[in-house]
Amino acid sequence: MDLTRRHALTAAAALAATPLLRTGPAEAAAPLADKQAPSFYRYKVGDAQVNVISDGANTFPLPDGFVLNAKKDEVNAALEQAFMPKDKMTINFAPLAINTGGKLVVVDTGNGPGAFASSKGNVGQFASNMAAAGLDPKAVDIVVISHFHGDHINGLLTADNQPAFPNAEVLVPAAEWKYFMDDGEMSRASGERMQGVFKNARRVFEAGLQKKVKPYEWGKDVAPGLLAVEATGHTPGHTSFVLSSGTDKVFIQSDVTNHPALFVANPGWHLMFDQDPAQAETTRRKVYDMLVADKMRVQGFHYPFPANGYVQKDGSGYRLVPAPWSPVI
Repeated sequence: MDLTRRHALTAAAALAATPLLRTGPAEAAAPLADKQAPSFYRYKVGDAQVNVISDGANTFPLPDGFVLNAKKDEVNAALEQAFMPKDKMTINFAPLAINTGGKLVVVDTGNGPGAFASSKGNVGQFASNMAAAGLDPKAVDIVVISHFHGDHINGLLTADNQPAFPNAEVLVPAAEWKYFMDDGEMSRASGERMQGVFKNARRVFEAGLQKKVKPYEWGKDVAPGLLAVEATGHTPGHTSFVLSSGTDKVFIQSDVTNHPALFVANPGWHLMFDQDPAQAETTRRKVYDMLVADKMRVQGFHYPFPANGYVQKDGSGYRLVPAPWSPVI
């Protein structure tokens, strides 16, 4: 014990006598880049390979009504508990590219090149990160859309309004297509935001995609091993998916929740973007009870990257446990 203490004291004295910083002129170093490396992550579900492709993240001042049925102070408390800054909200976006072994399937497409330009590259990164992951948009066989909000459909087009996936069939929820392509529903839409959702959906799908679009029904596979699941409330045709291969499964929740620090922990909170907040809550609780019971992996479009993990019951809400990162697929 004495020998150990003598060694420790000697080492400490030597360290104290050694300058930790250079006393001479510092040599110029190459400037560090102010951007992250391309963001993609791969994991296996049975024989299928899931590629999570980041579309970036959007940070904005927390609106007073971001959560419709909770006070801003309560929302800020939840943000602080999750080590996020007060009065700010950061939303992540994570489309998927799934290699089923026979088909390359994209699920949702991100904010698109217009948002990439206007946000100075903070969002709309799906195309560039997909290229960095070695995936060619021309090789995509099927694009599956969960619902018609712009952060899910705008990436269907290039900057010059051409199909971003020129050889792919575009599958959309039949209920979503029926609702947003109905002139009567559009005329009854209230508020600037909802009017914008209608107009943007028509802008995207009328730009040379009409012949590629095929509506799909819930309860059926939309691609090999990819089952479409009704998950309404966020929008009238909002859809989640179950990807199955062998005995393995992952639940692709789309927008059943937004950021988990708020809406997984507080499933009764109503998001300002939910078209039918009460129905969205019912869907959320049903889905998360199922995930807890089945111990099924879940992939969330708005979860922090790489946006997947498992759900535990936690008091009156739930807790997301991120899946361990793996250096191999």
